[in-house]
Amino acid sequence: MTLTASLSLEGRVAVITGASRGIGRSIAIELARRGAAVVVNYVRSAQSAEEVVASILAEGGQAIAFQADVAVNQEAQNLIKSAIETYGNLDILVNNAGITRDNLIMMMSENDWDNVISTNLKSTYNCSKAAVRHMMRKRYGRIVNITSVSGQMGNAGQTNYSASKAGQIGFTKALAREVASRNITVNAIAAGYVETEIWANVSDEVRQSILNIIPLGRKGEPEEIAYAVAFLASDQAAYITGQILGIDGGMAMM
Repeated sequence: MTLTASLSLEGRVAVITGASRGIGRSIAIELARRGAAVVVNYVRSAQSAEEVVASILAEGGQAIAFQADVAVNQEAQNLIKSAIETYGNLDILVNNAGITRDNLIMMMSENDWDNVISTNLKSTYNCSKAAVRHMMRKRYGRIVNITSVSGQMGNAGQTNYSASKAGQIGFTKALAREVASRNITVNAIAAGYVETEIWANVSDEVRQSILNIIPLGRKGEPEEIAYAVAFLASDQAAYITGQILGIDGGMAMM
């Protein structure tokens, strides 16, 4: 595999949750291209995860797939443990797993609230806690949380999703303060409208209304998120922590 000359992740080990498709898939492939050995986490999409692994191996990289529902603490621990046992180390954690269950609050079920909070926010806690134990001992680590513009601006019909993503932002800043003395950085990327399966059921009318409030006037691509993750995971970003990087075409300027 030909490594990008700058921002090399040669010799690093990365775990990406929810990496069988969409943004997670692009992140896994990009980090592998830069030299990292990658653990592709998935819950149900085994075939898709294996396709990501096959793509990485075909380019000369290192990757394995690992099934775990990271909203469940023990399964998240098993994921981190497997990465360390397989590659002897863990340097990078990307908390990307996420779902939506959109509805107005008057019609939102308690299950839809709980499932989104667990998958999007509790999984970030579960995986980070397991990873930090290892990173603290070695005095090195990079944690990148994939949050959303919805966690900054709010979005009608997404009280559960917006709350989970705002929670990730607060989590990022608090954890960054806790672990900075051990050379562990914790940052987040607030993604805007990126074409993934989450948007599959969104009407054309809603899509256009969103595009109308994006200054750059277009949706983002998963690869554009992946490039930023690669930077935050690199040694070149060693002096950046507790930051929320908006990749949203200018949608949530603050």
